[in-house]
Amino acid sequence: MSHDVMPQGPRAARRGKSSQRKRKRRTGRIILLTLLVLVLAAGGTTYWMYSSIDGNIKGVDLNKALGDDRPQRLPTTGQNLLVLGSDSRAGANASLDGGKVSGARSDTALVVHIPEGRTRATAISIPRDTLVTRPECEKSGGGTAPSKQRVMFNSVYSQFGPACVVKTVEKMSGVRLDHYLEIDFSGFKDLVDAIGGVTVDIEEPIKDGAAGLDLAAGPQKLDGTESLAFVRTRYGVGDGSDLGRIGNQQKFLMALLGEIKRQDLLGSPTKAYTVADSATKALTTDSELDSLTKLSEFAQSMNGVDPNSMETIMLPVAYDKKDPNRVVAAEPNASQLWKAIREDTRIPESAKKSPATGG
Repeated sequence: MSHDVMPQGPRAARRGKSSQRKRKRRTGRIILLTLLVLVLAAGGTTYWMYSSIDGNIKGVDLNKALGDDRPQRLPTTGQNLLVLGSDSRAGANASLDGGKVSGARSDTALVVHIPEGRTRATAISIPRDTLVTRPECEKSGGGTAPSKQRVMFNSVYSQFGPACVVKTVEKMSGVRLDHYLEIDFSGFKDLVDAIGGVTVDIEEPIKDGAAGLDLAAGPQKLDGTESLAFVRTRYGVGDGSDLGRIGNQQKFLMALLGEIKRQDLLGSPTKAYTVADSATKALTTDSELDSLTKLSEFAQSMNGVDPNSMETIMLPVAYDKKDPNRVVAAEPNASQLWKAIREDTRIPESAKKSPATGG
């Protein structure tokens, strides 16, 4: 995620069909890392072990930050979550990327819709290079910044933080977000090392000298540092665009969950504690979920959701006519998609098609 090579419109279409197939298998799996934390929090007899790591979870009071000027809640018992994968380069994390990039950015964003009945879920991925209208937001040092059109989606987080990202998504979609879950990708290093590495099936060789990544095709066991480079790389994947890189990030997360399931961590309280400690250190939530008790209660309400049947969709986007290195919401597809989420109804097939697919 460290290399800001911009997507190229003509090249991005080359692998469209392949990319679509891959996304159906991979997209949306980022939420499974948070479900890992929920499972550990609901560990029954070993719960006392986890009470000491409550302080790891960082909370954001969205209700206070956003006020009452928000979309209405779903007319059903369904839930909408914004799951953000952030990539902090501050402090020790900077050394993981050669110290070339400072600050933090949001590199993966998913609106996860859990319909009434809470037995299934749909994850909608918002590409980081999407041009959006940023609403008026509070500045970190005080005061407010006016609304601005045609800003890159991932710049909202780096400039104004999570509350402004939530506000931006709500304004662009008309969807009320019930919860916010942010995962720091840099936190994956310790998490992956805690479980002894993750095996990822590499479909094509990846060589990225800037990230120090040289992977042959086939199953490859990655340690924490290699995993972080894998989810960040742009140069060695498809057309080098954000649309192509999304698949790698989500494929890694699916492999991570699979490894956790394989190891049966709930059967090993000591190792489960180590993994939970690493996972919660990488987690920020809204204030309604910022403890293991709250996460556990939320997990129990979602017990009927089968992550393996999660439907995954990329927000329909098209290459911007003024700048082919950026994308914009494709209409009427995007509006149809958000309308279905707002009304908790079936998403039409036309709303799942994206003119820009990446490679």
